[in-house]
Order: sequence, then C-alpha cells, then structure tokens
Amino acid sequence: MAGPNTAMVLAAGLGKRMAPITDTIPKPLVRVAGKPLLDWGLDALVAAGVERAIVNVHYLADQLDAHLAGREAPTILISDERKELLDSAGGIVNALANIGPEPFFIINADTFWVDGARPNLVLLAEGWDDARMDILLMIATKDQATGYDGRGDFQMGDDGRLRRLGGGETSPYIYAGAAIVHPRIFAGAKAGKSSLNRYFDAAIAENRLYGLRMEGLWLTVGTPEAIGAAEAAIARQMVNG
Repeated sequence: MAGPNTAMVLAAGLGKRMAPITDTIPKPLVRVAGKPLLDWGLDALVAAGVERAIVNVHYLADQLDAHLAGREAPTILISDERKELLDSAGGIVNALANIGPEPFFIINADTFWVDGARPNLVLLAEGWDDARMDILLMIATKDQATGYDGRGDFQMGDDGRLRRLGGGETSPYIYAGAAIVHPRIFAGAKAGKSSLNRYFDAAIAENRLYGLRMEGLWLTVGTPEAIGAAEAAIARQMVNG
C-alpha cells in the first residue's frame, strides 16, 4: 500500500522532567542538534510522503501555534486541548473527524530518531498489513537507544506480534514513539481522557498488535542532561553513517 498521508502528532504534554527548560517553552520546541524535537518528527513525516499532520496542543500552546505557522509542509491542523489535556488516546479521539477513515501515523513529539539507509516511517508503511493488524509500532532495541534505562516494553515474536512483559521479565524491545493505527480501533470511543495503552492491550487480546524493527538510532530526551548525550550520539551516527 501507499503509506498513510495523514499523521497525528502528540505534542500536548507538560514535559515536567525537562524543567527548568520547559518552564518557559513547551518540550516539543526544545532544540536537539539545532532542531526542535517537533521538527525532527515533522521532517520525518514529510520524508515519508505525509501531507497532513494534526498536532494537539495544550501547554504553552501559543508558542506551538506560532512555530507551526512557519512550516510549509506538511499541512498542519491544530487540535486545541487548551481547556483539558486529554492524554494520548483522548487526543486522537478528539481529532478523529480530521484524521479520516484510513490508517494514519501517530508520532510522539518528544522522541525522535536518526534513520538508517531508508526512512523508518517508509519501512513502517511497507510493513503495514491491514488484514492482520490494527496497530503497528515502530520498535527500537536497547542497543539502538540513547537515554533509555527501562526494562523494555514488549516481547516480540518472529512474526512481529507483540505481547506485554510478564512480571520480572525484561526485553530488548522498546516502543519508539511512532506507529500506524487504523481508526476503526476508536469506533464508539467516548470523548475525554484516555491512554493509548488500553488500545494496545485490546489489540494484543485480538492478536492484532505488531511491531517492526527500526533502523538507525533512537533517542529519548527526557531531562536537560540527556540533550548532550543525544547530540553526541547523533554526531557519531553521522560520522559512522
């Protein structure tokens, strides 16, 4: 299939762990290697052929509005959550009328990656199988990650099918903050706060949550101290190809 031409960009979070930087700017506008986190994601969407991006805003939303007004591509639609922060799934449900009926990308505005030989979002689109999947997550391994010290997010089978970790389990597989989702999973969803995790679990129960290994380098910048490590990793990746 051709890749999705619409994306939902989750940019409404408070970014508290990034304080004091985020006392005055929203986390998606924090610069890493000279570029705001948000633009790393939007540039990746453009490289994958995405034409429309719905960006939800809440904290210091006026700054995000002003920044996004300066972009030529993709076409930006603002989903305004100034009155209430709706969490990851709630923000998507709030924007469903603009997303439309076809599979779409979701990206987190505060994590990003450096592609390998081909754009990871293109690889994700090529891996999408509508008959088998409701959600396809971009998956990084710990050896590709900078700024991550958790126990992993999922176990992944040889066919890419994902399941949650059991008690005491660890895994090399991390959700890398990008996905393709079919909007049918939100059929009948009520407006209000809700997390994508409940939809991940529902897809697992139906054997319809899959993952695809990314190429290149995945970076998470959760604290001010992590910025320098991310920039050093990007520089090494650029040198080593």
